[in-house]
Amino acid sequence: MANIKFEELSAAEIGNLVNTKQVKPIDVVKYFEKRIIDRNKSVNAFVFTNFAYAEDMAYQIEEKINKGINVGPFAGVPFALKDFLPSKKGWTHSHGGVKSLIKEDPFNSEFCNAMEAAGGIAIGKTNAPAFGFRGTTDNKLYGPTSTPFNTLYNSGGSSGGSAAAIADGLVPIAEGGDAGGSIRIPAAWCNLYGFKPSIGTVPSVCRPDAWAATHPYCFNGGLTKTVLDSAILLNYMAKFNPLDPYSLDFGNIDYTKEMQKSIKGYKIAYTNDFDLFEVDDEVKKIVKNAALKFVSAGASVDEVHFNFKRNAIEYAKIWCRSISIDTAIEMELDKKKGFDLVKDHRDELPEEFIYYNDLAINGTVMDYYNFNLARTEIFDEFERVFADYDLIISPTTICLPVKNANDNNTLGPRVMNGVKVEPIIGFTETFLVNFTGNPACSIPAGLSKDNLPVGMQIIGKRFRNADVLAASYTFEKLSPWKDYYKIPFKRKY
Repeated sequence: MANIKFEELSAAEIGNLVNTKQVKPIDVVKYFEKRIIDRNKSVNAFVFTNFAYAEDMAYQIEEKINKGINVGPFAGVPFALKDFLPSKKGWTHSHGGVKSLIKEDPFNSEFCNAMEAAGGIAIGKTNAPAFGFRGTTDNKLYGPTSTPFNTLYNSGGSSGGSAAAIADGLVPIAEGGDAGGSIRIPAAWCNLYGFKPSIGTVPSVCRPDAWAATHPYCFNGGLTKTVLDSAILLNYMAKFNPLDPYSLDFGNIDYTKEMQKSIKGYKIAYTNDFDLFEVDDEVKKIVKNAALKFVSAGASVDEVHFNFKRNAIEYAKIWCRSISIDTAIEMELDKKKGFDLVKDHRDELPEEFIYYNDLAINGTVMDYYNFNLARTEIFDEFERVFADYDLIISPTTICLPVKNANDNNTLGPRVMNGVKVEPIIGFTETFLVNFTGNPACSIPAGLSKDNLPVGMQIIGKRFRNADVLAASYTFEKLSPWKDYYKIPFKRKY
């Protein structure tokens, strides 16, 4: 026990040590508790912890193991939840650092249910931006979250607290939600693997509006250090639920086996920019070199071009307007109950959120039609390319991690290569597939000259989760990123 550095292990590796009784769950929990206490201040990943609960669960899991009960592959593994929507019954959530919205969680998230079924132990909640509305993590209540690689820089968002917690070795696995890249963006900026499944894979049960998480598509999932951990997690999260109108029955798929299949003969389409985005030269070079490594696995890699009808800023603004629809509805319903968030608590919200909330409230039927047209344009272009290719690869973001702002309102860049950029989500190449529902991931591609992480996005055909996982696992074997964590992190306490 004394010689084990749990922060260097994956969730599956820790679970194996617990299941084989080489370590006790309570020792694992207390180890990570100490790391959270000692290190969280510098990255601001956790905004809530419940160590007493975690310790109690550790003893319960040990008792089950001693009785010969199979508690799952993540036995005794501490995990973090995202402080955004309800995720752990009896705990609280803040809608991403909005003080007046702190409420008790009425139910568990799909991620929490899956992790507990696999033997994991919830230990706390991690930071997120207000309403998850941006690709960075910062808010008025808790402030910015940093990438551990250099704590002057942001972790990415919106699941940035979860990503920073894993990258800094505070937990080995954590919850993420992805409506525009919120799993993939922080994975890219924190040197993690972040997988977003295809539409229909992981159920999303919303009421009273069953379609609330569909414009654009929103996904519950997790961030991990390894592809195997994500495959195990997907085994527990992927299921049919008739209460989700998009849920599909894929049968009993073991994604830990599917990820091991060969990608020999796969045709891979590579794009720097989707012929939409301006991309930092260093990011472009690192990701292209990473993509070409698939050739040694027997795949072909061709550079392809896209023919979108609008520019990057137009699509990014359409995403901002569409994602605001459901939050605007929620806030209008609150007004009917006598609670006006913008009027009475404006100082808790970023002005960008208020701007798009107003646009959503005052939108017309033609605005909604325009959203569907844009979505169709993106869908058709992806299908055109996928007619000839198995996978599409691109940078996850157009830039390296951005510096944290000093006003609790960190945004992405407004200009790249002399061209204007939409700073909420437009600095990412991720949000396009939330319009379409394709499976996608971000995988570590390398480090910049200043040791900042760079992510590579892998996109698969709709419903072909296994292709993305197989390509990811192949790349992990070709270009392992575990040693990147051994560089000296630049900390600011």
